[in-house]
Amino acid sequence: TETEMKEKKARLEDAMHATRAAVEEGIVPGGGVTFIRAISALEKLKLDEDEQIGVNIVRRALEEPLRQIAQNAGVEGAVVVSRVRAEKGENYGYNAATDTYGDLVKDGVIDPAKVARTALQNAASIAGLMLTTEALIAEIPEEEKAPASPHAGGMGGGMY
Repeated sequence: TETEMKEKKARLEDAMHATRAAVEEGIVPGGGVTFIRAISALEKLKLDEDEQIGVNIVRRALEEPLRQIAQNAGVEGAVVVSRVRAEKGENYGYNAATDTYGDLVKDGVIDPAKVARTALQNAASIAGLMLTTEALIAEIPEEEKAPASPHAGGMGGGMY
């Protein structure tokens, strides 16, 4: 169908852009591991109390991609983050596709370094803007409504 063709085209274009980015700046382990490994640089900083609060926020934000991947795979995110942080192997991480831990580069779970770098730079830029902005306007999220019962409405399935 036309929709399937558009989806295949979009996937091919995404793969092409990712390959170009990888050729430009290389690859890093995927699955949020690169951000977990960046946390060690934050721990070396000697800061005052207010600055340390900011560093703690950044540390938590760096854990979030891995935490979310784990949760999406049906695993407790905090446990996965803790285990990956405890392991010192540079490429060691959680492979959500196989529900295993190991060398993600060997397993083919990689990200273009350029993509990881620009994601972090853009997040820092937005955070900086938010810190210097006096007011923000946001949409109030709607509460999810309970789905209708699978047997609701229509004919059949009722009591006679």
